[in-house]
Amino acid sequence: MVSYKDLGLVNTREMFEKAMAGHYAIPAFNFNNMEQLQAIIQACVESASPVILQVSSGARKYANQTLLRYMAEGAVAYAKELGRNIPICLHLDHGDTFELCKSCIDMGFSSVMIDGSHLPYDENVALTRKVVEYAHQFDVTVEGELGVLAGIEDEVSAEHHTYTEPDQVIDFVTKTGVDSLAISIGTSHGANKFRPEQCTRNAEGVLVPPPLRFDILEEVEKRLPGFPIVLHGSSSVPQKYVEIINKYGGAVKDAIGIPEDQLRRAAKSAVCKINIDSDGRLAMTAAVREVLATKPAEFDPRKYLGPARDWLKELYKHKCECVLGSAGKA
Repeated sequence: MVSYKDLGLVNTREMFEKAMAGHYAIPAFNFNNMEQLQAIIQACVESASPVILQVSSGARKYANQTLLRYMAEGAVAYAKELGRNIPICLHLDHGDTFELCKSCIDMGFSSVMIDGSHLPYDENVALTRKVVEYAHQFDVTVEGELGVLAGIEDEVSAEHHTYTEPDQVIDFVTKTGVDSLAISIGTSHGANKFRPEQCTRNAEGVLVPPPLRFDILEEVEKRLPGFPIVLHGSSSVPQKYVEIINKYGGAVKDAIGIPEDQLRRAAKSAVCKINIDSDGRLAMTAAVREVLATKPAEFDPRKYLGPARDWLKELYKHKCECVLGSAGKA
């Protein structure tokens, strides 16, 4: 067994306490490969932001669990090399079984999410409690979920939203012992979070999606004062990346995300962790497509993955500085 503390990682407990007190949210950026990890660490060091390195079940299979352990340890060393010892957490995103969560804990993850939101309520409670009991033996923090987000991302898929029921949150947190709670208030997975017909157009002709259900968030906060809340599916889907992808042969249609002003509002509440994955995928794909289209003779992966890494870094810095409010909080 590998302890995350030996890798230089931290769990989310102190991160979230500081975030709630300071009215900002910790960025939870998903990664699958070296370039994404480099971009995350560079951005968070330069903006002096704490960060949660987030790995889905699919990403773990793609990258290999042993390599991930050393990549996380390398990320800590890399941040110090760049000049700042920022708090770094390694988190399992959307773990769906006890066995997967246990394996991640045993391999050095400092935080895990057990997502039983698709199960009947009592089964969700039982599964989440089982993970908590194991994780807490090793001071690993656990995120649970109530409510279902629509959309598709990696191995997580749902056709319809099921909003979180505020009346359930006290019972769920009490019975499971989770350290944080992901809720459903209108965010969703993937780049196509809303259909065009669900949106209205502003004065500039830009499609604006329906607002998040802040009324649900406020009710949850009343019932769980001072408890860490998490938002999944919170990419804003910058249209500049969508346009570049489509300009150079892509077919990303009707991609609409969460407006950044709504995420900033959420970050000032009890929401202290905001997950961002699709925006990184879009930025990386846009950069790669542009290079390959404008320099068709290029075949050195460094020549297109390098620019992709640079675009990612700028995106992540923007999120820390202008959206989540985490810059300067490391």
